[in-house]
Parts: sequence; C-alpha cells; structure tokens
Amino acid sequence: MTAHGLVIGKFYPPHAGHTLLVDTAAVQCGRVTVVVMAASHESIALDTRVGWLREIHGGHTNVTVTGIMDDVRIDYHDAQVWDEHVELMRRALAAVNAPPVTAVFTAETYGVELARRFDAVSVTLDPARTLAPVSATAVRADVAGQWLQLAPPVRRDLALRVVVVGAESTGTTTLSQALAQRLRARGGAWGLTRWVPEYGREYSVQKLANAAAQAQLQGDEPPGFATLPWQAEEFAHISATQRVLEREQAALGGPLLVCDTDAFATSVWQERYVGVSTPEVAAIGHPRADLYLVTHHEGVPFAQDGLRDGEAVREWMTKRFRERLDGEALLHAVLTGSHEARLEQAMAAIEALERRAWKFAAPWVDAMA
Repeated sequence: MTAHGLVIGKFYPPHAGHTLLVDTAAVQCGRVTVVVMAASHESIALDTRVGWLREIHGGHTNVTVTGIMDDVRIDYHDAQVWDEHVELMRRALAAVNAPPVTAVFTAETYGVELARRFDAVSVTLDPARTLAPVSATAVRADVAGQWLQLAPPVRRDLALRVVVVGAESTGTTTLSQALAQRLRARGGAWGLTRWVPEYGREYSVQKLANAAAQAQLQGDEPPGFATLPWQAEEFAHISATQRVLEREQAALGGPLLVCDTDAFATSVWQERYVGVSTPEVAAIGHPRADLYLVTHHEGVPFAQDGLRDGEAVREWMTKRFRERLDGEALLHAVLTGSHEARLEQAMAAIEALERRAWKFAAPWVDAMA
C-alpha cells in the first residue's frame, strides 16, 4: 500500500470509470485526494461536481475530494502549460493539507508525465475502457444512452423533471402514471422511469382523519374537507416533503422523472387555501421543473372523492396555473381532449424537451475528461 494517491480530472460529469479509478486508489493507498478541475465556461459548476464525488465516495474515510478552477489551455507538448496545471493541482492539495503524492492514478496517457512531475508512481487503470466502457465525452454526447454509467447522485441532478399539474379532478394522477408507463416501455434506462405521487393528498387524508377523530372524541359531527382550516406552514411542510420524495426517486430512476405535482404547484394550492403564496414555499419550489403539463378542466367530468372543494373552483385553478407558468416563463403545455389525446400531447412535449435537453459546453479538450 502506498501512502498518498492523487486522482485528477474534470469529472464532467463523474461516471463509472471515475468511480472505478477512485475506488481502486482508495484500496491501494492510505490516503487519496481527488482534485476536480473545472473551467469557468463549462456547464456544470465546480461545486456541483465536488458535491457529487463526495456523495459517491462518502463510504471511503481515506478519500478527500476538493476542487479548483482551471482555465489554463490544454497542450501536452508545452512545458509551461504543464507547469501551470500542476501548480493549480498543488494549490488544491495544499488547501486540504495533503501530504506528498506517492502515486498518481489515471486512465489516460498523460498520467505518466503527471506522475513524473510529482515524483510519484504512475498507475494507469483501464485505458481501453474495458472495465468501465464509458467516458465523460460519451456521457455529454448521449446522457440517456449512458445513464446506467452514472451514479445515483449524478442521476438525481441530471434527470429531467416533468410535472403534471391541474385543477381538482382533471386527471393529473391518471395521466402522470400513464406517462411513466409509456416511458418505461422504451426499455433500457427508460425502464427505470419513476413516478412521484402527490404528498399533499396523503397529508390531506391524514388531516381529515385527525379532525374527524378529534370531533368524535368531543362529541361533535365529523367535519367535511372543505371546512378544514389551513395554515401557511402546512404548505411549507408539504412542499419540502414533496421535494425530498422527488430527489429520492430521481436518484433511483431513469433519465426522466414524472411527478404528480411538485413544490411549485403546491405554492398555487397555497394561494387557493390561504390566499397567498408565501416566500418560504416559493423558495422551496426552486429550481423549477423542466416541463409542466397542465390538464385542462374542460371535457373532464368532476368526481367528488371527499377531498375536493368542488367543481366551481376548477376554472380558477386552471387559469391560475397558466398565469403562474406564463409569469415565470416556465416551459409548459396545456393538455385538452380525451385521455388518449392528452397522453399523445404530453409525449410530444416530452420528446421536444428531450431534443434540447442536456446541452454541455465543450471542455478545452475531451482528453482531459
């Protein structure tokens, strides 16, 4: 076992090959430092990449992940350029009080020269990409196609979010479940597509049950849902819980996550029940989803299930969702017609989203990925 291993790279984004490299170094070295080197023009922030790697390798107590901005051009034949890159690496190592490097782990040919500059042993692992058949270049070119090569934290943050919203009894749950099923039928990584249920409904069921139990204990008539009082902080709880569920499912699922509502939609419901959307709830709703699908109330019969206000409020809710989405310039589509027609409209909107999703600024050279 060697004393201190160094792993450097852009990790733009991290993938299974990077994981193999760091995990191997962690077994072979008493201590490992991973240095993420991101250029300022690239599409994924340095802090995001560092955070991902810390999550992925959190089980290794001997692994330290740090990062530094590196806007130096790439030229493997220029000694001065090499000096500038290595100096940045040394600064990053000093920032975490790293000991002298004794081994450099890479999957690239530049590893030999890099190790020489640290007076360390060069360990070149899987340069042919046979153990981990992936590269960051390949991931950036086809995120969905390389999805299974990404760790859960990376999937969680790269997964597209599609949220179905709408007034009561307009088929949001039915449609969102049908969308998830349609996406799963594509196979491959899409077979992992997850559906996130509406936590607000679960909360409402329990709220009504609690109120009914309390009323009966006091000898009163059980209340109806429409008479229940609501507090602003309840919507903050609902929004925060919805966000947690969304993040959990995104980490486990495929390239696109289907949600039956989200924290943004909860802020619209907060307007309905307490008259205003509070800053706390609005903040929980950021960042917004990639696409919102609005189920229009027209053409969908109202069905009372004991947890709904009534048919009269549906027109206002449809209008308010559209106003809020337009006001924030959020990508959305309004779905009308039969269930089958709405499903096809939704899939068309999703396919259009996929065509413009996951666009990455090119790194200086792909060889450093």
